[in-house]
Amino acid sequence: MNPAERPAGLDRRDPLTAQVLELFWMVSQAFFDNYDQAAARHDLTRMQAFMLAHLLSGPKPMRSLAGHLKCEPSNITGLVDRMEARGLVTREPDPEDRRVKNITATELGRASFEAVWSELTFAAEPLGALSGQERETLRDLLLRVVPTGVEGATPKG
Repeated sequence: MNPAERPAGLDRRDPLTAQVLELFWMVSQAFFDNYDQAAARHDLTRMQAFMLAHLLSGPKPMRSLAGHLKCEPSNITGLVDRMEARGLVTREPDPEDRRVKNITATELGRASFEAVWSELTFAAEPLGALSGQERETLRDLLLRVVPTGVEGATPKG
């Protein structure tokens, strides 16, 4: 779509849209800063904590982890090596295709992620100040702007 065809509400130069984008940036920075601090207190990196979070639902092939974490598969190998050495994950051949390696969070890995998750506090106070209805409205609006295909998101509306 050429800029002349773009609706005014999508123009990043529009003051309201610019303010919304700036607020998205500020919220994401607060989240990542808090996530990094919580992970570091448990001797994890952000990527290690993200991987453990993704593995809570069950074993995942290394290629799937790379896609989810938005990195090259070769980066996942080193990450898994370090996490496996610490007893956070296991690596096993897929029963249907032995060339594929499935990664599973161990009990220690799950406990480590739960400890990190329990320490994420950046949004507790601001979200706690919103009513249940306001949080539902915020959730529904955010679901409408989440890009199609983002794992875990179920757009409504």
